[in-house]
Amino acid sequence: MAYASSSSSRKNAGPTPEDVVRDVRKGNVKPIYLLMGEESYYIDKLAAFLTDTLLTPEERDFNLFTFYGPDADVDQIMMTAKGFPMGGQRIVIVVREAQALKRIERLELYLKQVQPSSVIVLCYMNGSMDKRLKVTALIGRLGVVCESKKLTDARMPGFVADYLKRQGVAVAPGAAEMMAELVGNDLNRMTSELDKLTTALPADQRALTPEFVKQHTGASKEFNIFELMDALGSKDVLRVNKIAKYFDENEKKYPLQMVLPALFRYFSNVMMAYYAPERTERGIAAWMGLSDWQVKRNILPPMRAYSGSKVMHILSAIRRTDARSKGVGGTAPDNGELMKELVYFILH
Repeated sequence: MAYASSSSSRKNAGPTPEDVVRDVRKGNVKPIYLLMGEESYYIDKLAAFLTDTLLTPEERDFNLFTFYGPDADVDQIMMTAKGFPMGGQRIVIVVREAQALKRIERLELYLKQVQPSSVIVLCYMNGSMDKRLKVTALIGRLGVVCESKKLTDARMPGFVADYLKRQGVAVAPGAAEMMAELVGNDLNRMTSELDKLTTALPADQRALTPEFVKQHTGASKEFNIFELMDALGSKDVLRVNKIAKYFDENEKKYPLQMVLPALFRYFSNVMMAYYAPERTERGIAAWMGLSDWQVKRNILPPMRAYSGSKVMHILSAIRRTDARSKGVGGTAPDNGELMKELVYFILH
């Protein structure tokens, strides 16, 4: 399981998903796991890992129980956990959407005397359980509380490289950064896109290159989001307008709702660079946690083309465009017109 982390970012934090995997593989199995946080990717992967590791395929028919928070009853979950396994060592109880589970604090009753042969896995999505609750503290003492936070954009290239390495695929310089720019920090979407790319790799090519990414991301060789960002970064007015026109004519492939987040991430990074104590390639890279390649290609050109004040206004304009595309403030103009207005504002 690829997990991008650093000692500084994890200092004083709870166990990472990889910590949980390592402990379970060593046989250190806890009676209850609370998997929570903003990043659903790790919650889903850990729940699947625990199920696959603690039960054989044959045992799952009788010893795996799945509940869904909106429809589940805590007392029924506890009663199931108090049962005994059939033809196996354990009962595994997975509670999906645990954030919607009513009266979750009643789990305290079970935690006072757990069943050694049962394992409860709580999948608490899109947020974290209140750590001030007694039941949260009890879970932490008896079991595992694993909180998965969203990875920052700066850490996404590392995730991409680690994920591909586990599949035996190397990453050429620039490819991981390019995927991070294209997809953002949605790990489920990122892994899906990476799986598609690795499947498309020829048998004799075990390295992902920027050229291969461009070729297989549904974009033409000349017109894609990367080209748009490069053209905006260098204020190439003619090229920007050509690409905007191409996007308008191919809206299904390049919907505005896909283009705007990419532009927002691009200019947000430029804005952050203006706060760097040292505005050199190396200084900005160290300040933002980016590679020198990213800074040279994506940060320095727009910094030369736009002032910090202009970048701030651009970010506001992108937000307004996004709101207008969703009908905020009245009838939304045509997406093509919105894009034309936005790029005109950026360039002038």
